[in-house]
Amino acid sequence: MSATLVTRVLLGSLMLVAVWYCCRWHVLSRRRAALDVSGHRWPDLLTGLAANFLDTLGISSFATTTAVFKLSRRVSDQTIPGTLNVGHALPTLVQAAIFIVAVSVDTLTLISMMIAAIVGAWLGAGIVSRLPRQGVQIGMGAALLCAALVLLASNLQWMPVGGTASGLRGGYLVFAVGANFVLGALMTLGVGLYAPCLILVSVLGMNPLAAFPIMMGSCAFLMPVAAVRFIGAGRYDSRVAIWLTIGGIPGVLIAVYLVKALPITFLRWLVVLVVSYTALLMLSSAWRSDRRARTTGDSASPLV
Repeated sequence: MSATLVTRVLLGSLMLVAVWYCCRWHVLSRRRAALDVSGHRWPDLLTGLAANFLDTLGISSFATTTAVFKLSRRVSDQTIPGTLNVGHALPTLVQAAIFIVAVSVDTLTLISMMIAAIVGAWLGAGIVSRLPRQGVQIGMGAALLCAALVLLASNLQWMPVGGTASGLRGGYLVFAVGANFVLGALMTLGVGLYAPCLILVSVLGMNPLAAFPIMMGSCAFLMPVAAVRFIGAGRYDSRVAIWLTIGGIPGVLIAVYLVKALPITFLRWLVVLVVSYTALLMLSSAWRSDRRARTTGDSASPLV
């Protein structure tokens, strides 16, 4: 199959996934009477725009949005993973379409890694959507600390520079597929896939630029799959998610088509600090929940 045909098939698939996702979101929300876009939600729209603008430049939308949610207290902790996956799914589909066209990657490597991430997300969403608040707090706190360390390593240029290969074969491909499966599952807990995937392909000798269609394509297919499970379980904030989507798509287009060169070093260090602080807040919330549970004799903290 030629590269041009593969690109066309992937673009067609992305369009079908977008239509399917919108339809499922609408149907499942009507069943729960949960889709609400009332009120002025400029903070959420601006969060979606800024987070996806930075996401397109390589700064995780999950980490930045989680920091905003935690600091503003607009979204309850146990609904943050679902809100992230639901709200950022369509902007990520736009990112994927753009980078799949712009960057050439070996077909087998691209497709197999994307499928692995999708399967991981489907299984992971089923687990995360049933976790109690404290479990989500601990998981996201630990995940955000890991994300902060990855960002720190990137800022200090400790990350591997990568090679020149556009694809993988043999044991390297098997390892990459397995790793992307795990990263897909972790996405449902709010762990961004971009930075770990970039490190993964670089360590395995691929051109770091090849990570962009792989990581964005993986997220574009896995996020709607995971999001539908969160929507069905009602574990997301519908009003916030839809305004993230409305703001997010223009954010992607601005980053791709209007920004030619942006000095983002300061922003990257700011994100490290904010994400680290957010992780500590999340773990602190989990610790306080555990103390309250011990004090009241209730082994399970109530969901709020």
